[in-house]
Amino acid sequence: MEGEESSYALAADAPAAQGRTQSELLATIWALAWPVIITFLLESLVGLIDTLMVARLGATAVAAVGVGAQILSAVSVAMTAVGTGTLALVARHIGARERDAGEHVLRQSMLAAAALSLLAITPVIAYAPRLVAAFGVDPVVVAASAPFVRLVMLSIPQSAVLFVIGSALRASGDTRTPLAIGFTVNVVNIAGNYVFIFGKLGCPALGVRGSALATTLAFTVGALLGVALLARGRLVLRLRGPLWPDPATIRRILAIGYPAALEQIMMQLGFFVYLIFAARYGTSALAGYFIGVRILALSFLPGFGFAAAAGALVGQHLGAHDPTLAERSGWVANRLAIYLMSACGLILFFTARPIAQLFVGDPAVVADTVSFIHALAAAQPFMAIDFTLGGALRGAGDTRFPLLAVLVAFYGCRLGAAYLAAFVFQLSLPWVWAAVIGDYIARAALKGWRFHSGRWKHIAV
Repeated sequence: MEGEESSYALAADAPAAQGRTQSELLATIWALAWPVIITFLLESLVGLIDTLMVARLGATAVAAVGVGAQILSAVSVAMTAVGTGTLALVARHIGARERDAGEHVLRQSMLAAAALSLLAITPVIAYAPRLVAAFGVDPVVVAASAPFVRLVMLSIPQSAVLFVIGSALRASGDTRTPLAIGFTVNVVNIAGNYVFIFGKLGCPALGVRGSALATTLAFTVGALLGVALLARGRLVLRLRGPLWPDPATIRRILAIGYPAALEQIMMQLGFFVYLIFAARYGTSALAGYFIGVRILALSFLPGFGFAAAAGALVGQHLGAHDPTLAERSGWVANRLAIYLMSACGLILFFTARPIAQLFVGDPAVVADTVSFIHALAAAQPFMAIDFTLGGALRGAGDTRFPLLAVLVAFYGCRLGAAYLAAFVFQLSLPWVWAAVIGDYIARAALKGWRFHSGRWKHIAV
């Protein structure tokens, strides 16, 4: 973790890069991608372990934490703006051999993330009971969830700073340090859950609040570890210089990143509407949807990894004034993602029923889950393109087009087709699930066209 330069960040010299063979480029992309895949896999597994631990407290506790997690996710979306802007700018500066400028962006991003997170959590802490009640849950769930929300909100500033640090390091080509920090955070989280939820090692049993306390402690440890590693000066980036706000740099960061935050917000709203359409088919359809979404989260993992690799390499090569190699890196990362995620899709398709039966025994729910998994499996190659080329465009600072693609594909294709299937033609549930395939085909086509056009090569950041 310490003492190792990025495997590619400093290889953006034009002469060396132009002579890079296909096999070397493939190896570089994989070296950048796999730590990101493992990082998000660990996060998914820890989320599952959290749920299993809280489930021992009963249905009310599960509902309380579930609602709180939804609010936590909504608040965290705002940090996407800072993280995306950080990645694009740091990658450009690293590629241009402007390490000092990249480190300046990192410092300003940390300040912006901390300030925005404090602004975001203040009203949530003040109005936590009302926010929880807005989900229409029972009063007993509100009573359990409101303290959880207030306490878990205290983790947002630390997680925001850690998110920015991870974005900056990945932009510089260092994906292993964020993996090591993430592993530490997850270990602390699991240990904290065991101690605080159930009252071990002399601590009182705090139940749901213990889960929130463990989350806050874990992200605090992670943020402190990240800052300490940067301050020691043995990573690609170093934390040095004054931590005073630079409004001009912060505006640059947010100008690049705010479309990415809007994209995530629109996605969350779209998921809610899609859920309403699925609910028309009954409880089994809803259960099938939620099980499928959990599986979908795992199938996304390769996409996250190759998106990070593509974003870092595209940004670095643009900074090094080598748009040709930037484009080549994006296409090679895209091809690797298609191969891996297509293989995952085949496995999902042929194991759909056993997977569904692991979660539930009700035949109706199993049938609805299987049909949803089949739709997700068919969409995997197009998801790969959506993720990877979307990451490449964001690495270039082209963040507005992915937002446009979501509006056209998600709202036009997925929601439009699902509405027609459910309410106009009154087709069976698999037709509603099939709208997911149309959504990702449209996104893949739009982002593929945009990346092929090369317009992203001329975006100033």
